[in-house]
This record gives sequence, structure tokens and C-alpha cells, in this order.
Amino acid sequence: MGYGDQLIATGLARGAHARGKQVAFGEPRFIRWDIWSKEIFQNNPNIAPPGSERAKNLEWIAYFKGRRGYNSQVRDRWVWNMSWRCKPGQMFFTRSEEVDAAKHGRGFIVVEPNIEAWKASVISNKDWGFQKYQRVVDLLRVEGHEIVQFKYDKGGPILSGARAVQTKSFRHALSVMANAKMYIGPEGGLHHGAAALDLPAAIVIFGDWIPPTTMGYPNHDNFTGKSNVYCGTQKPCPHCKAAMDSITVEAVFERAKKNLDDIEEVECPVFKSV
Repeated sequence: MGYGDQLIATGLARGAHARGKQVAFGEPRFIRWDIWSKEIFQNNPNIAPPGSERAKNLEWIAYFKGRRGYNSQVRDRWVWNMSWRCKPGQMFFTRSEEVDAAKHGRGFIVVEPNIEAWKASVISNKDWGFQKYQRVVDLLRVEGHEIVQFKYDKGGPILSGARAVQTKSFRHALSVMANAKMYIGPEGGLHHGAAALDLPAAIVIFGDWIPPTTMGYPNHDNFTGKSNVYCGTQKPCPHCKAAMDSITVEAVFERAKKNLDDIEEVECPVFKSV
């Protein structure tokens, strides 16, 4: 998964520092990080870095590339571990990162219509469709909401009417998204980021490729095709397409509008005179 895996890891490590511990991801005597780990684990007091294998306060968790726990590969499909549950992760930004992110404003909605290009084998199974996201954006803008989409190398097309924010890294994108009030998009790194940042709301388009009970969060609105079959196939799948086709623009917009109304009520309470 990439960045999503690292964000899941921060959830597994949550609270370790408060117990006087650090979590070592790997196998005893060998901490195993991958190319995304350093960026996401930066400043995290709960996680032990490579080179600290002999520290006395380590708690070892066998979670690393090739051994994630939430799935296993059987021929050309992923088989999901239906007992796995994701815990919201954490990000630890520096003060300078927070100041820089604040320049992009706050109270906006992050919408990501694109699936990572490197997931070419499963794009069609996870893709709700750019035009559906565009229609949701159009409806939200009529309601007066500002839409932000991140622009980055190898990123997909930008939604019409969205404010494109150029990001230098995934970590930078998360620092900007920390000031958002909602995320709308596919299952993936940003939806795990929304959980780690404790955004007020998130609408995640899962479809029926991967189960939201395993890889989602109960405080998010997770849209599926309701077949209760999550195939995990690594080939284009008619079942997954049917699931995505069954998720309507109207249903996503109405849920988004309800959440936004709830957020505004919390942020701007109405006091009755007595």
C-alpha cells in the first residue's frame, strides 16, 4: 500500500511512549523500515528507528513489507483478514510544517478522485469515476464549500473548480490536510491520513474490492456496493465495477451535506436567549 501502511503502523504504536516504551517494527534484532517509513514516522516518539535494536524499552510488532497482517496473497488476488481492525494513526509535524501548512487556509474539503498510478492492476476496481467526483464537487461548491485537491508529480487530472495545492511530499499534503474539515476520495493513503489527523468527517469510496471493516474506520462514512463480497482480485473485475456503479452521486453528496451541517452546528452553536 505504501504510505497507508505506515499510517496504519502509527496506529499500532499509538500510546507506547506514554507507557515508557517504543514499538520496533520487524523481527527481534532487526527493525525493518521501507522507503516510506522515515517520512511518516518522523518525530513519532512511539516508534523505534533502525539502529536502536538493543534498546531495553522495545515492544516488537511483526508488521513490515511482506507481513502486514491484514491480507495474504493467493494466486492473483488478496485474501483479507476479516478480523483485522485499523486503529487511527498519528502524525507529528514540526512547528515550521504547521506554519507553512496554515498558509493554505483552513475549513476546506479535500477531494481526491484519482487512484495511484502504480496501482495499475487494481485501478478499475477502486475507481468510482472522475466525473462522479466532479458532480459532487459541483454540488458542494453551490453550497458554498471550498474544494482543495493536491497537485503532485505523477498525479492525475485536477477537478474543475478545485483549488490545486502543489505539495512537495505526501507528508506535506497531510500537513495541509490537517486544516481541512472533510476528506472525500478512495480508500488509500489519504483516507488513512484523514483518520490519523482526526478530521471532523471523511467519506471514503470503498466499493467491494476491499472491506471497510478491515481497512476502514468506524467514524468515517464508508461507501460500498453492499454485496458483502470483497474479492481482492488484481485483475479488472465486473463485480467491483457493479459495486462502484451502485454508489450514486446523490448518496455521497447527501451524506457530505449532512456531515457538513453537523460540523457547522458544532463550530457555531446557536445560543437561545432567556
